[in-house]
Amino acid sequence: MKKSVQAIRITIISILLCLSAGLSLHAQWDKDVFMWRGRSALSDGKYALAIENFNILTRLDTTDHWSFFFRGIAKYNLGDIHGAADDFDRSVRINPLFTNGYHYRAIAESRQGQYDKALEDLEKAISLRPGQAGLYFSRGVTYFLSRRFDLAIKDFDHYIRKEPKDPSAYLNRGACHLFLGDTLSAMTNYNKAIKIDRFEPEGYIRRGRVYAEQKDFSKAIDDMNMAIQLDSTNTMAYFNRALMFYETNDYIAAMSDLDRVLRDDPGNALTLYNRALIYAQVGAFEEAIADMDRVININPDNVLAYFNRASMFIELGRWQDALEDYNRAIDLYPDFAKAYLNRSYVENMLGRKNESKADYKIAQRKIQEYHEKNSRGVADFADTTRKYSSLLSLDADFAKKNFDNELLQHRDIDLRLRPLYRFSLTEEREDRNIALSSRFENALIDRFLDQGEAPLSLNNSDSTGDYALGDGYEEGSAEACFVQSIIAVRDKRFPDALSLLDKAVNLAGNSFEKDKYSRYYKAFYLMNRAVLKAEMIDFIASLEGNVQTLSMDTDGAARARVSDKVARTYDYSDAIADLEEAIRILPDIPQLYYDLGNLLCLSEQPVGAMENYDMAIKLYPSMGDAYLNRGLVLIYLKDKEKGCIDLSRAGELGVREAYSIINKYCKNDEN
Repeated sequence: MKKSVQAIRITIISILLCLSAGLSLHAQWDKDVFMWRGRSALSDGKYALAIENFNILTRLDTTDHWSFFFRGIAKYNLGDIHGAADDFDRSVRINPLFTNGYHYRAIAESRQGQYDKALEDLEKAISLRPGQAGLYFSRGVTYFLSRRFDLAIKDFDHYIRKEPKDPSAYLNRGACHLFLGDTLSAMTNYNKAIKIDRFEPEGYIRRGRVYAEQKDFSKAIDDMNMAIQLDSTNTMAYFNRALMFYETNDYIAAMSDLDRVLRDDPGNALTLYNRALIYAQVGAFEEAIADMDRVININPDNVLAYFNRASMFIELGRWQDALEDYNRAIDLYPDFAKAYLNRSYVENMLGRKNESKADYKIAQRKIQEYHEKNSRGVADFADTTRKYSSLLSLDADFAKKNFDNELLQHRDIDLRLRPLYRFSLTEEREDRNIALSSRFENALIDRFLDQGEAPLSLNNSDSTGDYALGDGYEEGSAEACFVQSIIAVRDKRFPDALSLLDKAVNLAGNSFEKDKYSRYYKAFYLMNRAVLKAEMIDFIASLEGNVQTLSMDTDGAARARVSDKVARTYDYSDAIADLEEAIRILPDIPQLYYDLGNLLCLSEQPVGAMENYDMAIKLYPSMGDAYLNRGLVLIYLKDKEKGCIDLSRAGELGVREAYSIINKYCKNDEN
């Protein structure tokens, strides 16, 4: 299945040049330039840059289906499947006869688990171009992903009749037979793929893994040997052979193969993890711990790494280190009964009798709860813990989810909001006359930024300029106090900054202020004061060791989460009051609503947060940060589809971190 998806990805990139031949020869010169830049960025794998160019094209000409299509390809390769589907949708709405639009919309829909929709689109594409063999291949993949293996086989049969020399079709058809339990037919297809292309290692790897499942490790190893002979850089073959050597108790050979994988891919956490377990099995605990240290550095939220490293510490008598690792494992997976049992043992060795007894009771209770919930015996539960110290195959989702539906990772989703907006110092005054700029324009904000000598900007970045208060401000004025407060924040003098902001707020609008607009500036002072108050709360929380994030459990309950496991909500009411007053003064500033949305999120008021993000976007449709945060809140509320659409829009607007979030939370669970 993963191989099929990868093949689709490769196919998408490979068609770029041939598709581009159909572009209009009569396009305007500037459109041609942006199209060339966009296609070049696509070919070079610079997908975010490609999107920026296609964004311009879609604004220049809303009737060009190619611009939306190519942008969809870029989004697809960034993992933004929702956004890609939307762009492919736009392409076929513009051109209802655009076969490739239907084809790739189907691929995107299939990736989202929308198999019926994908099949409808593929039927449409086939009706437009029934002779295009690749459409049957894609439909076969879709049937495969939807576990309709019989229909998938029929489509691969059709494709093979037209393209009998494509080994990938036999590999996919073989996988279908394997899922139907027809090992003989699977092997026949793998053998056919190998016969067609004896120099392609994938066929040997697939067949070797079937032999391994049949416990015929001799033949399995022979196939991996052949794959490695054909491609000495194929790390997958070395990795699989290592697992097979391990099963035959040839630990030295297994270790050698894992070493080979790590030579080419030194940051491969799964390989390091497996090597650590083999080191431990042969008694090389120092080496095992060193590998597990690297695993944790790469993948700090994997509970298995902490659990197993703790066992290694025990072997060396490092009780305190073991205790800390069990603590971390339990933090990540609070229902991990085996971790409580082991921690109980460690606490007993450290002389902490009361803690040991308490952990033992917790473990017994959780085992009982598991027993009642799953209608399985305690012995069965205990047996599942064996996998915690077992080598993991490539099929295991090492970084994220569970194994065999056991809860091996904590179920909270930690989502970090984009930062608050405030006025800050910059190195130099920004140029607000940039062509095609998407910045929010407001005459009052521009007047405020230009009134004094200090180079100010309204942003949510951490950058700050090296500025000392000069002669451009009247001493003791609201403006002077405001700039001084920004300098104080920069220098980490938070109480001084707050005092100066209090003065600026109190002075704003007084009759002696020379600028007639100064009464409106009060809203800007209130904004900065609100942000400062919120940041001071977060600073105090960090001193207490309680780093607060927003979390959502699997049932969709949004709540504050702190590292000491105390359910605690911090009081942002003063900061919220400042923002609400600022909005009453200036109700048309989107950054105010955005900031208020953030603080309401932190105060566990997601509905109110949504309303404010909505208003920010209404006032400023290009505010990517607001789309991103609204998308996160929607995911908290278990409206994943809408949330991922917002994240896609954020990425489109230049918030590049949106794509990493999309990859993490917007993938269909079945794929």
